[in-house]
Amino acid sequence: MQRFVLRWFYISISTALLTAGTAFTGKTEQAPFVIRDNVNLVLLDVSVRKPEGGYVTGLSRNNFTVEDNGVKQQMTQFAAVDAPATVGLIVDNSGSMLRKRQEVVMSGLEFARSSNRNDEFFVVNFNDAVYFGLPGGVDFTDRLQTLQKALHFGSPVGQTALYDAIATGLRHLERGHYDTRTLIVVSDGGDNVSQIDFSELKRLIEASRATIYTIGLLDPDDRDLNPKVLRKISSLSGGGFFAPDKLDDLPAIFEKIAQDLRNRYSIAFIPRNTLNKPNHKPAVHTLKVVARNNQGKKLIVHSRTAYIAAQ
Repeated sequence: MQRFVLRWFYISISTALLTAGTAFTGKTEQAPFVIRDNVNLVLLDVSVRKPEGGYVTGLSRNNFTVEDNGVKQQMTQFAAVDAPATVGLIVDNSGSMLRKRQEVVMSGLEFARSSNRNDEFFVVNFNDAVYFGLPGGVDFTDRLQTLQKALHFGSPVGQTALYDAIATGLRHLERGHYDTRTLIVVSDGGDNVSQIDFSELKRLIEASRATIYTIGLLDPDDRDLNPKVLRKISSLSGGGFFAPDKLDDLPAIFEKIAQDLRNRYSIAFIPRNTLNKPNHKPAVHTLKVVARNNQGKKLIVHSRTAYIAAQ
């Protein structure tokens, strides 16, 4: 995929999160947490399916329309290729995950095997703290053995810092080498110990171009259970939410995600006439992507629904 020269904007939050290779301890760091994305070029990863099921391939830019704040946009870039991606596996390692961990590890490895051979991966494990699974100084890997060790890193204990872990993953994606950026979040409970709240996390998702898939290994006895949050996180970013009935369903879910990543369209546009005014703070823009087949029949589209536009 063509690389883009971008101008960056910065969104800061008061709570500092970890830097690569360190654990989040709740202590405040001097430097604020910053998410970076570009102002002039909006990049979208789009998945298209038939109403009856199955991916739709072979579409051209003429099959798509994009609206930003209700204003139709002109696409400046379009691609329909199996492009390599930067992928973060964000894995719950709280005490309640003990009996589920092995299935998650094996499913994650199978996902990596069926992904684009040039994909690069990293792992963020979380419980009371948030920590990277890869060795210090290693940002990404394409080696299955290294990935397996990263998924096994740490002991399943403690509570669930879900929001902090996703925010950490978003930040680490900025170090990636590919324009396609994805997080896969696996958790069996709601957040109960994060330093940031959901409103802060939502803003970070809107500021990033990452696609987030969430998998809820839901335990009805968990008083912190909040599947609506997992669904909202995936919806904002244009990903998908999955809630398997049993652990045996996990491999099939990871396979669906791998296929989704390999059958996405890449669309870019430069925002115009989208209600931004000079000297105003960055605003949240709503997005709508529509795809139709060559007969004009509307197709099912998954793409992000909002982004933050800076002045």
